This record gives sequence, C-alpha cells and structure tokens, in this order.
Amino acid sequence: MEKPLAEPGGPYPLCPHKDCCERVVINVSGLRFETQVKTLRQFPDTLLGDPRRRVHYFDPLRNEYFFDRNRPCFDSILYYYQSGGRLRRPANVPIDIFLEELKFYQLGEDALTKFREDEGFIKEEERALPEREFLKQVWLLFEYPESSQAARIIAIISVLVILISIVIFCLETLPEFRDEQDISLPLHHHRGNSSHPSLRSSKSQFEDPFFIVETICICWFSFELAVRFLASPSKPAFFKNIMNMIDFVAIIPYFVALGTEFARQRGVGQPAMSLAILRVIRLVRVFRIFKLSRHSKGLQILGQTLKASMRELGLLIFFLFIGVILFSSAVYFAEADHEDTKFTSIPEAFWWAVVTMTTVGYGDMSPETVGGKIVGSLCAIAGVLTISLPVPVIVSNFSYFYHREIDCEEQGQYTHVTTCPYHLPPSPAPPALQEKAHQREEKQQQDSTVVPPASKFLDGVVYVDGGQLMSLGLEQPNKRLVTQV
Repeated sequence: MEKPLAEPGGPYPLCPHKDCCERVVINVSGLRFETQVKTLRQFPDTLLGDPRRRVHYFDPLRNEYFFDRNRPCFDSILYYYQSGGRLRRPANVPIDIFLEELKFYQLGEDALTKFREDEGFIKEEERALPEREFLKQVWLLFEYPESSQAARIIAIISVLVILISIVIFCLETLPEFRDEQDISLPLHHHRGNSSHPSLRSSKSQFEDPFFIVETICICWFSFELAVRFLASPSKPAFFKNIMNMIDFVAIIPYFVALGTEFARQRGVGQPAMSLAILRVIRLVRVFRIFKLSRHSKGLQILGQTLKASMRELGLLIFFLFIGVILFSSAVYFAEADHEDTKFTSIPEAFWWAVVTMTTVGYGDMSPETVGGKIVGSLCAIAGVLTISLPVPVIVSNFSYFYHREIDCEEQGQYTHVTTCPYHLPPSPAPPALQEKAHQREEKQQQDSTVVPPASKFLDGVVYVDGGQLMSLGLEQPNKRLVTQV
C-alpha cells in the first residue's frame, strides 16, 4: 500500500488529489480574492468555472486573473460558487449593475431568472405577434407605441381623445351646460340658475355640441378597439386582458344613452328602476381615465405597487376593521346617557370611528361626555398608529418599482469598459531559447486544433498571440504548489 505524501519536515500528509489543494487567485479592480479550483468547477458552464473561458483574463506577470469589474458585486458572485448556487445581491449595489455583472460572469439564464423572481420582477410575457405581415404591422402600430414613430403619434392621439372625453364628462354637469331633459343627471336647485340659464335646454341631444364631441371620441375608441381585436394574434388572450375590458366598458354608456334618446323621441316611458341603472352606467364613463395607464409609466408603476402591496393593504383594512368595531362600541356606551346623542346605535357609530381613525374629522358626529371624549382621543391615536405601520412598506414598494423602471431606461445608455486579454511580454531569455519558443509557436499555429496541456486546470499556462496556450516552463512542480490563476 502506497503511503500518503508528506511535506518535508512536516507531520501532516498531503492530499493525493491535485484539485483538492489547488487554489485560484482573482483580482477584481485591485481587490484580490482566493478560492479553490474545485469551488469554481461546480458550475463549469460559467466564465469562472470554465478554464478555457477564464484563461483570457490571466495575467502572467502577477500569476492571477484580473477583471476590471465592480468589486462589491464579486462578493456575491464568489458566494454563488461557494454556496452551490445561492445568489444574494449586496444591499448597496443597484439592481441594474448587479444584473450586468451576472451577465458578464455568464452565470446562466437559470440564475438570472431566479434572481429576478427573488427581486420581485414581474415575468415579462413574450410578445405574441400575428403571423401575417400586414396584421403584424397593424398590431405593433396600435399596441406598442415604442415600436415606431407612427405608433407614437397614434398613442398621442389616443391620449388626447381620452382627455377630451373626460373633460366633456365633467363639464356637462355644470349648471350653465346642463341638459334639463337628460334624466340620467341628478336634478339640483342651484343658486345661480336664475342668473346662469342652461344653454342646452332648447336643443335636441343630436344637436348638442357635447354629444357631437362625445360621438367623435366614441368613434375613435370603437375604431381603435375593433382594429386591435381584428389584428390580435390570439382572440381569447385579447378578452382576458383587463385593459381591453376597460376599453370595451368605456364605450357602453354612449350606446345606452343613444338607445335611451331614441326611446324618448318615440314616447316610450322609462321605469324608475331603469333610471338608477342608467345613472350607474353613465358613471362608468369615468373609467376611461384608466385607459391612460396604457400610455403612462407612472400609472403602471402605481398598479404594480398596489399589486405587490396587497398583503399590507389587507392588514391595514383588517386593523381598521378591528378598531372601528372596538371604538364604535365604546363610544356608544359612553354616550348612552346623553339626551341629544347622535350615537343611537353601534352601526351609527361606525361612520364616526372610520372618520376619526383616518384623521379626517368631518365634525358631523362628535362625543359630548367626558367618557366619549376619552374614547375619541384613544380612537384618534390608535388610528394614526394603525395607518402608519403598513404605509412605509407601500412607499418602499413604490420607490422600488420606480427606481427599477428608471434604471432599466438608463441601462442601454452606458457601455461598460472591456477587459483586454493578456499577451505574453517579450522574454529576456537568450536568443536560443527565443528561437525555440518561436518554432514551437509556429508549429502550434499550423495545427488545426489546439491540444490542451496535460493539466486540466491549465497549471502554468498563459494565453499568447494567435489564440494558443503556452507553457510557462515549470519543469517539476512541487507537490505543495499553489497554482494562482
């Protein structure tokens, strides 16, 4: 049986396997790291795990690898190898910079996907495009404003039409422009009616300027929705999109109002129940404002924030619910002996508890007794504490999505400096050795393939001109040699 190797003059046996003791020295912008070769071998498809990839960055003068990259990021990159695949971004490193480092070190798509999931990135769905070229161009024109200049112009027109429609919806409720024959609008007695008579009372609805402008807006909305539906690559996916549903619901009130006008001209009566339904449908017109989210990054960020903060919003509502029940019950019993009390029941006190806990304080209901005022004070303090607990988390989520969007926009504006491959410097060896090395290099260039050296870890090997691997001349390496690459 062969005895294990021992260090001369030392009692401890040496490891018989070379890759157990071989180590790697990596210099990242002046900060040197050292690890074992077997640590990097865990991921052979990466830049550091593949010897033939990392040899391009080997510095023969210092006998180490040099990377002109971000230093704080490399702590996490090296930990990825040491931990067997755990990737953690340093707190002081932005996401876009860390993503660039992951791509440079070629950790693979699996690592990038897992990192995006851990960071809360919403998985981007692949853009499904129609197969026909004409439908493809039409789909890009109406669905993706960033695809061309013409698509941007169409997006600007859509935004202007949406804004005009919302302004018309608000202005037609003013006393000066209110249609007295429009039963879907609530009837109010305004103080200024005598001095500001209605400008629309004597006109038919089809001659009304507001109705004409609304018709033009609805024609554009209907045209846009129809074109996008006909050009969509998948009709079921089109109807599943919430934005398309908003576009469809936004045009329904116009056709309902149009049918009501035709029925009124023909003398068809309208039940009282349908009047309330008509007013609700008319209110749906205000949902057109959500159509702006298709063209607004800010509204998209707000939607992502609310979606990511659903747990915190649920906790906020739950805490408010508990507080409303507790304090409305307490103030009801505290004010029970007061004659002119407005807290006639616990449900009647719900409104006061909500207004007090949210620090609004309308003043329509207020406690009169000493006990009621003490309960009111505790309710206000508890409301401030309850609301303040989950709000910072929501603000943090908004800040995260906002800065992520800004970083993604700036990512393509800058180019990272490239690390130049190292070449073997001129040798101070005698002319005979230089000639021998020159002959060896010419022989390697004539071969169609490069034969790798005996050591699979590229011990004592450097990268020289011509894409060849050349030995540094280590004739008999020591058994305790620590290879630094």
